[in-house]
Amino acid sequence: MVLLVSVPSQSGFRLQGFLFRFGLRYVCADGEMEARDKQVLRSLRLDLGAEVLVDGLVLQYLYQEGVLTEHHVQEIKAQATGLRKTMLLLDILPSRGPKAFDAFLDSLQEFPWVREKLEKAREEAVTELPADDGIAGIPPHVLNSSPSDRQINQLAQRLGPEWEPVVLSLGMSQTDIYRCKANHPHNVQSQMVEAFIRWRQRFGKEATFQSLHRGLRTADADPSVLQHLWE
Repeated sequence: MVLLVSVPSQSGFRLQGFLFRFGLRYVCADGEMEARDKQVLRSLRLDLGAEVLVDGLVLQYLYQEGVLTEHHVQEIKAQATGLRKTMLLLDILPSRGPKAFDAFLDSLQEFPWVREKLEKAREEAVTELPADDGIAGIPPHVLNSSPSDRQINQLAQRLGPEWEPVVLSLGMSQTDIYRCKANHPHNVQSQMVEAFIRWRQRFGKEATFQSLHRGLRTADADPSVLQHLWE
């Protein structure tokens, strides 16, 4: 049986032992992952998708440690490909508490080079972007507006392969990218346009040039491409 509880971290270990004595399973779900750790998972998302197979030890370890529920495990296993399984795991982890990142590191015993890459990225990660999020010459009221269809088309013309991590950094999922690719299998620009329009529709007033600027910087893309959208 799985018992989902949310308790202060200092009480978690005592409660965990109590539950196991009665055949119940403790699931740690208090709070979210630290911003720095979220940033690391987001920045290495595509690398992790290509290098980590989650079917074996990774899933079982995370379940054992209470990071994943039985439902999570079954949902991940139901995905059609190894890439989709890994991407779904990466979508779930940030909401599984502040210890989820460390547990994920511990689960990578079969992938020591991946663990090393994550640990290095964690050390170098910047929790917050610089305070100056403005774009030179663009008034604040424009930065707080959403891009038009025409501007999204212009952005798609200027972005290259980095468009996928940019979209992910804006809060979209790998599933969203799959759908855009499936709808436009032979036209990368149309994939990009649909992805950014989906972002604008989903986030509404929060889908601004300011957040787009932050997303470009987080994904290590050139934020100066936004300057050309007003030409």
